[in-house]
Amino acid sequence: MIKSNQRKFNRIQMLLDALAIVLSYVLAWYIMFGSKKSSSLLSVGGYMSALIAIVPLYLLLYDMFGYYMPKRVSGIATEVGNIVKANTIGVLLITLLLFFGSKNQYLYHFSRMLVFIFYCHTIIIESLERFIIRCALRNMRAVGYNQKHMILLGYSRATESYIDRVLANPQFGYNIRGILDDTKERGFAYKGIKVIGTLDNLEDILEMNVLDEIAITLSINNYNRLESLVKSCEKSGVHTKFIPDYNHIIPTIPHIEDLDGLAVINIRYVPLTRLYNAFIKRLVDIIGALLGIIVFSPIMLIVAVIIKLTSKGPIIFSQERVGLHNRAFKMYKFRSMKLQAPQAEKVAWTTPHDPRVTAIGKFIRKTSIDETPQFFNILKGDMSLIGPRPERPYYVEKFKEEIPQYMIKHQVRPGLTGWAQVNGYRGDTSIEKRIEYDLYYIENWTIGLDLKILFLTVFKGFINKNAY
Repeated sequence: MIKSNQRKFNRIQMLLDALAIVLSYVLAWYIMFGSKKSSSLLSVGGYMSALIAIVPLYLLLYDMFGYYMPKRVSGIATEVGNIVKANTIGVLLITLLLFFGSKNQYLYHFSRMLVFIFYCHTIIIESLERFIIRCALRNMRAVGYNQKHMILLGYSRATESYIDRVLANPQFGYNIRGILDDTKERGFAYKGIKVIGTLDNLEDILEMNVLDEIAITLSINNYNRLESLVKSCEKSGVHTKFIPDYNHIIPTIPHIEDLDGLAVINIRYVPLTRLYNAFIKRLVDIIGALLGIIVFSPIMLIVAVIIKLTSKGPIIFSQERVGLHNRAFKMYKFRSMKLQAPQAEKVAWTTPHDPRVTAIGKFIRKTSIDETPQFFNILKGDMSLIGPRPERPYYVEKFKEEIPQYMIKHQVRPGLTGWAQVNGYRGDTSIEKRIEYDLYYIENWTIGLDLKILFLTVFKGFINKNAY
């Protein structure tokens, strides 16, 4: 059974982690003192004795961060993030001990730089160790070893979706032995996974004690059986999970919150609705906008002079766009077209070789320099550095009727650049694909994703081949 194997594997992981901690520490000591002729104020034994406390402390932190839980479907990025968190807490605890215990001669002479080098080494070596373990486990599972044996209760769209993903990812190590269902005949199969009985056969199968997991994938029409099935599974002690049959109703990954013990499912989770996340993003926006204005001010000054000298009309062109919570705002751009009627500006798309675009306009549109005045929109709070690009009210009204999820983009501030734009969806490209990328950004926002988009914008996002 996988349960006993997991316990053995956890012990092996803890041993490997302990060795990685020791190796990281010894390497840190060698870099600080091993290659130097002059000796440290503390002896080798004095430094090495600290491992007696450091190793158990770090193993405890790793356990707290879920290092010894099964890693079948979690990503390596998540685990590396937890490694950084656990080691950061560890080094902070060590630093606090050294600070408050400075009256102790041993702690007073303990090298602070060694602690920092140890911190860096531990993150690198632990991450490398976990990557190797993951590769080894996935290769084993892909060829049939270290499998979790399970059955599915009920046949529905959720059943098919789950089977699709398990079969597409053999490295997850799930072996679906069959399906129990009251609506399909015994022997009916979906991609080789057969119906082996009815839901009433569950008790008999549980008594055989051959399962590691059970997944309840009932059709939404059969949820009246859910309570009794959960009780039977819980009584047997087999790990049970519930895969709801509502993906056709709720087209996203829902977020569940605890309301005084009541599970509340949010149809769409938007991380930026949390106060802390919104504050951090706004702070980054203000700093980024100020830096952008400083860095681009010489270019903006030159462009402003050229626009004034080469065509009639204002230097800055402002246009109404729809932003956060469907509120309209004036978005600034350098004017790249000849003056035209206000009504034409509201509804007209720019086309290739558009005669309205001025000579300097072609250049600043192609290089996205015309967008730089939007740093001031960001300072005002109308926009963000990163987010879905805002659209004119006329097209918002048009697209919201054609694309059901279009209006969700207004749950966050519009951006100077975005996930859709760095993936090539700028200008005259598919609105549907653009919204698909915008929704991914909205639901998966992190500061790390924002930094990634900024990086991609700098290296491949300024030149817009779809700008006319």
